[in-house]
Amino acid sequence: MAHLLGAENLHLEFPTKVVFDNVTLGIDEGDRIGVVGRNGDGKSTLLALLSQRLEPDGGRVTHRRGLTVGYLDQRDILPAGETVGTVVVGDLAEHEWAGDPKIRDIIGGLVSDIPWEASVDDLSGGQRRRVALARLLVGDWDVLFLDEPTNHLDVEGIQWLAEHINRRWSANQGGMVVVTHDRWFLDAVSTDTWEVHDGVVDPFEGGYAAYILQRVERDRQAAASEQRRQNLARKELAWLRRGAPARTSKPKFRIDAANALIDDVPPIRDTVALAKTATARLGKDVVDLLDVSVSFDGTQILDRIEWRIAPGERTGILGPNGAGKSTLLNLVAGKLQPTSGRVKTGKTVQIAVLDQQLADLAQFADDRVREVVARKKTSYVADGKEMTPSQLLERLGFTSAQLSTPVKDLSGGQKRRLQLMLILLDEPNVLILDEPTNDLDTDMLAAMEDLLDTWPGTLLVVSHDRYLLERVTDQQYAVLGGHLRHLPGGVDEYMRLRAAGTGGGTASAAAAASAGRPDTAGGTGSPSAVAGSSAAGSGSGSAASSLSGADRRTAEKEMSALDRRIAKVGDERKKLLDAFATHDQSDYAGLGELQSRLAGLESEVEQLEERWLEVAELLGV
Repeated sequence: MAHLLGAENLHLEFPTKVVFDNVTLGIDEGDRIGVVGRNGDGKSTLLALLSQRLEPDGGRVTHRRGLTVGYLDQRDILPAGETVGTVVVGDLAEHEWAGDPKIRDIIGGLVSDIPWEASVDDLSGGQRRRVALARLLVGDWDVLFLDEPTNHLDVEGIQWLAEHINRRWSANQGGMVVVTHDRWFLDAVSTDTWEVHDGVVDPFEGGYAAYILQRVERDRQAAASEQRRQNLARKELAWLRRGAPARTSKPKFRIDAANALIDDVPPIRDTVALAKTATARLGKDVVDLLDVSVSFDGTQILDRIEWRIAPGERTGILGPNGAGKSTLLNLVAGKLQPTSGRVKTGKTVQIAVLDQQLADLAQFADDRVREVVARKKTSYVADGKEMTPSQLLERLGFTSAQLSTPVKDLSGGQKRRLQLMLILLDEPNVLILDEPTNDLDTDMLAAMEDLLDTWPGTLLVVSHDRYLLERVTDQQYAVLGGHLRHLPGGVDEYMRLRAAGTGGGTASAAAAASAGRPDTAGGTGSPSAVAGSSAAGSGSGSAASSLSGADRRTAEKEMSALDRRIAKVGDERKKLLDAFATHDQSDYAGLGELQSRLAGLESEVEQLEERWLEVAELLGV
């Protein structure tokens, strides 16, 4: 594959730390790279270096001649005073952008519900993000650098973006590097993963699931000081295999390796024990919403909701932006009274809310973390073990030095973790999480999920992070068209309902927004209408090609043969490794022969796996 850009011996340091030291890496045509790592370890800085927006202190970054680079910053900087249409398509005449299927698709996927003539100065944070993303994707770039592109996007927007990235270039063209905490998105788009840590960048093959598998293998050989991180990664791997049906379409040889690693990992939650404990703490009555409706200024938000929340229930709430999810949670939390109907709350219920605003920490702004923690309980029980607040903080990624840091000087992710810890120390029995993934890296998300696995209460989660919803909740509901709908099929069922137009939402909002726009030949035009016609006209062209019956049978037979051969070579390799252990270590000639045979087997396995993937792609596995 052709080389796009490379970095050689990069060194960068700030006054207080070395960010990168002697880092060498490159991007080739066809690379789709996800970047993971702890907050503050340099993920965004790496993107800035590779895109030549930031100069290193040592080493160099080289781009192929004529390379075009698109960059999405975390800050949505848009030209002041401009309209949405001007920002997205620039000076292009309407017939030019309306005649381009790619632009129509981008407009329909990201900004169809935003008025075309609205000023970007008046947009919300989420709308500004979508406009900035649409503006970038409209351009033709050889390489895209995306820094947290899923921020403020709902579940449908994230899925649309993943599909757009996957079809934007052919298999061996273009390049993309993305920093995101959304693990589902990483799995959906990445062919490789880079882990940024301790001044270095470690490459891994595959998306997030493959990265976790390889990291577990690496961590199993690490020192005892890495044991806690290893256990978290292994538990995450167990979830990837046991909890998410959409991720089971991995090559069989990868699945076998994963199963071998997690044989001794218990289920992520003992649901029976947690439900029993929750019932003891809560009783039978938690919160019942009885025929509840809510209206604002004559607009119906929720319509005759009937929801009886059970002790120990772990529920995820889905829905498009503006559907009424926050209204529903405010009813449960007692912050809002219904227009009609009744909310019945149990006598022993203690509700805590982890919201997006971090308002609870404002009163502690000038206090040190150690002082804030000292005012709370002296112990907390997790996994059946009693922990001190300091141990709980360590489990959530705080170092001993950070205990002396004033709360106001903590990063966004640290504040989020401190807020969660303070809530848990208050021992509520109903916990509401409103977009809890904001500002957290993938390791801290895993740590938070691990902590919630042993939390014995009722858990309600609103999040656009589908990985988190599937990971920490046992059932999902959707707010659609003012009603609460159970989703036996989880997030996938929600996506099917939204694609079918059930419950209104974005499509109806787009129609309402476009109703007030000029739609004459000399006017601005309606992006949502154009996008709709594009979708209708391109359906047949987007259908995947299929194999004939005879070709499919041949491919299936070859895959079965490859499975058998991979298993056989694996057994031979295991026997050869056992032979190494028992062979006379002074017999250098014999050891050399064994090493030669081992190299041959490993080479054969690599070739077999590559062919397996090729056949799997043909079959659509």
